[in-house]
Amino acid sequence: MTKKIRPLYILLALAAGAAAFVIYDATFNYVDWRAANRSSTGLAPDPLLEKEAVVQVYAARTYNWRGYFAVHPWVAVKKKNEKNYTVYQVTAWNLRGSDSAVSANKDVPDRYWYGKKPFLLQTLKGAAAEKAIPAIEKAVREYPFADHYRLWPGPNSNTFVAYILREVPELTVELPPTAIGKDFLGYKTFHAPTASGTGYQVSILGAVSLTAGLKEGIELGILGLSFGVDFYPPALKLPIVGRIGFADR
Repeated sequence: MTKKIRPLYILLALAAGAAAFVIYDATFNYVDWRAANRSSTGLAPDPLLEKEAVVQVYAARTYNWRGYFAVHPWVAVKKKNEKNYTVYQVTAWNLRGSDSAVSANKDVPDRYWYGKKPFLLQTLKGAAAEKAIPAIEKAVREYPFADHYRLWPGPNSNTFVAYILREVPELTVELPPTAIGKDFLGYKTFHAPTASGTGYQVSILGAVSLTAGLKEGIELGILGLSFGVDFYPPALKLPIVGRIGFADR
């Protein structure tokens, strides 16, 4: 008589295999952050040529082994006739050197994030960007967790960009399922509109959450990991692998 293989054993074997792969890759494919690629990818309009206002939302897999599990997002803006972009983001090291985790620097908006190529989530140009920029600047100033950073389950860089998206109606994009921290709403707030503004979510400290929206579909967050299904365009949302199906546009 053959023994039945229990689903739990299969899950444990898959988890052990994934962990072994991550450890192997982090050990043998390690790149020092000081030598990692930080060049432009060409995704942003050249500010010396583009006269109109521009707003762009980016995300990239995080540095080293963490990139298997999470992304780091940022928002870049260029006002009309400006020659530079301002990049808004949250990092732990910024908090170490100041009283705020938020940075607002003139920078190349579409850089590789320490070797990881960014993907563009949304672009606004012209009048739409001009309308959005003051709201973005206000959201950056009023971000309620600027003096606190926690890798998991938040507040972190994904919490910051999700907050901006909620505060700026012109930004209608959703963050990917690998944006761990996007569902952190605070220590006293347990419900809010979704980042895209097309639905609603409930969350307990970002550790357990339920999201439903036209853009987001249905997502269940467990310990910061998102599982869900998107209906338009159709796709599955899973931890680590992210989106399986049609690209989100």
